[in-house]
Amino acid sequence: MSELNIAVVGAGLMGADHVIRITERIAGARVSAIVEPDAGRAHAALEHAPGAVHFTSVEDAVAAGVVDAVLIATPGQFHEPVLFPAIDAGIPILCEKPLTPTPEASLRILAAEQKAGKKLIQVGFMRRFDAEYIQLRELIASGSAGELLALNCAHRNGTVPDSYTNTMLIEDSVVHEIDVVRYLTDSHIVAIEVKHGKRNTLSPDHLNEPIFVLLYTESGVLANVEMNVSVQFGYQVKTEAVFQKGIAEIGRTAGLTLWQDGRYGGVENASFKTRFAAAYDSQIQRWVNATKRGEIDGPNAWDGYLASAACAAGVTALTTGERVDVVYTERPAFYN
Repeated sequence: MSELNIAVVGAGLMGADHVIRITERIAGARVSAIVEPDAGRAHAALEHAPGAVHFTSVEDAVAAGVVDAVLIATPGQFHEPVLFPAIDAGIPILCEKPLTPTPEASLRILAAEQKAGKKLIQVGFMRRFDAEYIQLRELIASGSAGELLALNCAHRNGTVPDSYTNTMLIEDSVVHEIDVVRYLTDSHIVAIEVKHGKRNTLSPDHLNEPIFVLLYTESGVLANVEMNVSVQFGYQVKTEAVFQKGIAEIGRTAGLTLWQDGRYGGVENASFKTRFAAAYDSQIQRWVNATKRGEIDGPNAWDGYLASAACAAGVTALTTGERVDVVYTERPAFYN
């Protein structure tokens, strides 16, 4: 296969960014189809995808025979109805997080993929492709700083749209920490607890944040996550790792620092699109390369289910204020 024909499903903020990425920076692939019910968003995306065709459903795109792989970038609640027809057609899939909003829906997806007889789904936890997270994971595994004892994580947004709900603090944002903490520690999250800080009066009226999320891992490592979506100054994701013999930190803002007129400073990232641009590029390129080999190269559907199960516990913890155990089903042999 010389060039992978990708249907991008969803042409909102994330999907439109992926269309530009595939067209301008990814080798061996092209956007062959835009699947988007909103005509305005679809036509805006088509401007960055020469030769691509617009469809309003993934079924129509698959039936047209112009699709080798599917990249799903719709909001999470729309993933399941897109995943099923792609799985039924045996088409490789990169699905942005979350795999599904609930563990029950994720289990239905796992059942469909097992029925298809092949791992088709890679889940878009792009932090696993970020150079600093990879470096930190290697440091932890090496043991050169001693045993990892704890993680202090900060996940901060300048603002969020009105459509961002209180449970999305867990399901749409902390879900990244849920996956990456498991990636760093190689250990399941067994319980979650949520504490509220003093409420930011600049937050939208329907949000109660910032929150502090305690992720208890099977290995005993405790991760404390500050989730803060109205911090105003920009977009920032940082992690501090506490070892027996030292401290490591990732996520400091890169770039020029200027000292002038008795002041110093720089520019913070404005959104995830700049903070994780290189990670997204690496993720998509590796997915394209692996798809051509008939493989996936990243977190699979089982990883997506584990995150959904932990998120369900996190939402309960958010609403009750109690420590909530995470309940997982037994891993199918298919995903061993």
